[in-house]
Amino acid sequence: MKRFLPIVLSLAWACALAANDDAPKTVDAALAAAGREQRPLLLDFQAQWCYSCYFMATHVLTGPAWQAAERRMGVLEVDADSPDGASWMKKLAVKALPSYVVLKSDGGELGRIVAEQSSEKFYPALDRILAGGDVLDALKAKAEKGSVEATAEVLASYQARDEFDAGLAWYAKLPAQLRANADANPRVALWRDRLTLGKTLRGGDRPACIAAAQKTLAGPVDCDRYYVLESLLECSEKLPAAQRKTLLEKERPPLDRLLATQVFVATPYCADQRTAVMVAADLDKAVGDSAAQQAVLDHAIEFARATLHEDYRSDRNLADNLRVYLTRAGRVDEVDALMPKLMAAYPDDYVYAYRYGRSLLDRKRPAEALPYLEQAAEKSFGANRLAVAEQRAKALLALQRRGDAEKVVADALQQNGPWFPEQAAKLKALLKS
Repeated sequence: MKRFLPIVLSLAWACALAANDDAPKTVDAALAAAGREQRPLLLDFQAQWCYSCYFMATHVLTGPAWQAAERRMGVLEVDADSPDGASWMKKLAVKALPSYVVLKSDGGELGRIVAEQSSEKFYPALDRILAGGDVLDALKAKAEKGSVEATAEVLASYQARDEFDAGLAWYAKLPAQLRANADANPRVALWRDRLTLGKTLRGGDRPACIAAAQKTLAGPVDCDRYYVLESLLECSEKLPAAQRKTLLEKERPPLDRLLATQVFVATPYCADQRTAVMVAADLDKAVGDSAAQQAVLDHAIEFARATLHEDYRSDRNLADNLRVYLTRAGRVDEVDALMPKLMAAYPDDYVYAYRYGRSLLDRKRPAEALPYLEQAAEKSFGANRLAVAEQRAKALLALQRRGDAEKVVADALQQNGPWFPEQAAKLKALLKS
């Protein structure tokens, strides 16, 4: 089982370097070790609060397939909240967690896999990267020689990096005949449409965003359907209610089929159950069907409970999903009953003590919140230490303990402020408000 610490060397690689007391603990050190061993390095970007990371740890990055992969590469788990992790996320333009970026020993990128994936998708993608098949420049060269498959991979790579404009600009520069051939390929069309959707959503062009989402949803969108629907919900929110309802109603049946066949099943092909459920609830709410909204949340809650059997350590991803479903359904008493169980199941990190303390604080119960936030502070680090300090200071201020709040802020800024200037500025502003 993977451990979740600020930066942790994978167990397999640690064993291989056990004789070395200076086993890599930073990305630079791991790259140097990879160079000495003449093999690539996979950076596993994650965080203690990342529910998708726990899905991957439990269901994908385990067993013989993962052990075989570890023999081919170094692996470094990099916490996004650590200074080193935050720095490398910025350097590599990592926008989402989990992200798996494979580097050459000189730091050049071989390829990346973004977001939670099923094993059936993750390992073929990793094999292509390790074989040198996903280096962007090499893929571009193949595409420019007429490879439709390489064209699709280039567009997918731009999508993974959120570089929508750059991907579309590259595609537009291909010779007209190559584009005509590529346009007929469903995968090329899918990734081209996804890039267009991302560009229009980011640019605030709502009509174009709606059109791009509809076009994408008409193609072989597979498990990404709920991500596309998230975009459609966002870019259609200013439409007149009746027009928006007509637009969204037709998207409910295919999403319901996806839930029934790929989410509420023992071995789902689609990995991200939470987003599927929450988007379904959002879609039901948007069309005014409160009964359907409640039904999908109730179904998700019962499915999670039946799968977990009160064993919250068996699947942290699903246990955290249960917390979110209960919260969204407004079942506050059940959330309050669940949170101590989650804290007991995962006592070694700050996450659940922080979440529960913040929930109590949001409900104007600072005296009850403070002990949980103090418990979280003992286990926090990096960026999350600043987040915990912010909530502790809010609770202390609500309790008329300004001196204690100032000390909490000062300590957090001294320990981690220099590495996280945006969070530090927010924390300083709290005392001025």
